[in-house]
Amino acid sequence: MQTQIFPLSEGTFTVGRDKTFLPFDETKDELNDRSIGSILVEVQPFLIVNDRDVIICDAGLGFHNADGVAQLIANLAQHNIHPEDVTKVLMSHLHKDHAGGLPVIMEEPAFAQAKIYVYFPEMTFAYEKGAPSYFTEDLDALKSSDRVVWLEESKGTIDGYIHYEHSGGHSPEHIVYWIDTAEGKIFFGGDEAPQARQMKIKYVAKYDYNGKLAMELRERWAEQGKTEGWQFLFYHDVKLPTVKL
Repeated sequence: MQTQIFPLSEGTFTVGRDKTFLPFDETKDELNDRSIGSILVEVQPFLIVNDRDVIICDAGLGFHNADGVAQLIANLAQHNIHPEDVTKVLMSHLHKDHAGGLPVIMEEPAFAQAKIYVYFPEMTFAYEKGAPSYFTEDLDALKSSDRVVWLEESKGTIDGYIHYEHSGGHSPEHIVYWIDTAEGKIFFGGDEAPQARQMKIKYVAKYDYNGKLAMELRERWAEQGKTEGWQFLFYHDVKLPTVKL
């Protein structure tokens, strides 16, 4: 089957220096009314479906909708995917806006078939760093779960067709993924490559751990991805969640 990609948008938010994600309605809210330094972002995990796996890339904020249903589960249902269908969850890093949905995946019995792939040095760093970037209480269940696959090498391959590599630009132990498909490579860069426009301009972002490295990585991936026809998945892009450069 042809690989299918679905953005699982959880909505548009502003995030300021306090790392708090506040819902933002573009029809009535004004960015200038938010705290100084706030930026506008989408929060959207991705669903990838192929003939081998049903994959979630990062887990979202973990919010629930007005009906009390986890937003992640509600978004999957929109694409006729049930939690029991999910086989892999690929985590780029464990910041709260990417890992907030992990308790839903860990606690909901229907997700029992899903293996969760986490870079072990990132887990260690999360507990060293703590709030406000990391909510370690959301990560506690990972420690003893046999569903977690700890990635310990700086680069490697999962099941022969998913490749990961330590990047370390946005956060010290961030990783990125490439997924091989018959149509070409899918690239999921998490917060190393969060928005399409950031792949096209050269700048150092203040919110990155190593802004110069993150800039250089984006420049390299943009060039290589354009040449090789990668499908980019942008976790925080309000307008362009999936793009070929």
